[in-house]
Amino acid sequence: MGINFQFPISNFQYMNISVKIYPWESPKIFKDNNLNLKEGDKVIVGAEREIENGEVVAVNVKADRADQENGLILRRANASDLELIERYQGKEKEALRFCQAEIKKNDLPMKLTGVHFSFDGSKIIFSFTAGKRVDFRNLIKTLSQHFQKSVRLQQIGSRDEARMVGGLGICGKELCCRIFNGNLKSVSAENARIQQLGQRGSDRISGLCGRLRCCLGYESEQYKKASVGFQGLRSAVTVNGEKGKIIEKHVLAREVTVEFEDRTRKRVDVKDIKN
Repeated sequence: MGINFQFPISNFQYMNISVKIYPWESPKIFKDNNLNLKEGDKVIVGAEREIENGEVVAVNVKADRADQENGLILRRANASDLELIERYQGKEKEALRFCQAEIKKNDLPMKLTGVHFSFDGSKIIFSFTAGKRVDFRNLIKTLSQHFQKSVRLQQIGSRDEARMVGGLGICGKELCCRIFNGNLKSVSAENARIQQLGQRGSDRISGLCGRLRCCLGYESEQYKKASVGFQGLRSAVTVNGEKGKIIEKHVLAREVTVEFEDRTRKRVDVKDIKN
């Protein structure tokens, strides 16, 4: 039978609390009914019509309408809850070893990254990465029979795995995906192009996860605004009566490097350029 997490009618002002449940997923927003929670608190929540445990990562956060439908924080975890969570964590290590052995036994092209026992004890969720589609139906059957619980396998991306494992970026600081708990905007090749970083090679603009670095999104919008009025690379231009073409753009300095017909190059202000 499902659990109904409709909010009780009261005069309390609900607060949006960001809670991390699964180590491989971004935090979700839940309603807090005057629990005076703080970052790091362990809580019990009503998530997707189930009881789950999680950790508070931020309080009084802004949330859109979809975020606000995740559920309600039922209580701050008490001593009994914490004891149960610790017991599950011990079982998770055993479950991880068993599942890894089955994956190796069946020669499945997947990498197991994590496991989570639901707080109500009804199911086990395994996370994994894979380069292609994996038929794990037999694995699910074996795991279900062994643990006598509902089993779910969830494929995650390399960025999610990096957020779980952690590490240091090329800047020497902790990975952005770890610091911001996956709350950064997605990064695309356009972010690298607008900052003229695409030509540096994928190895120089990729993070430990093999994907484009999160930090490419930090100044992308500023570069986009500053690029207004710039002509494209290889555009034919005239500078003080001399014809040439743009070979480099220096967006923040509002300058470009022009190569003239005699092969000489000069860095000039964009306002001195004519079509």
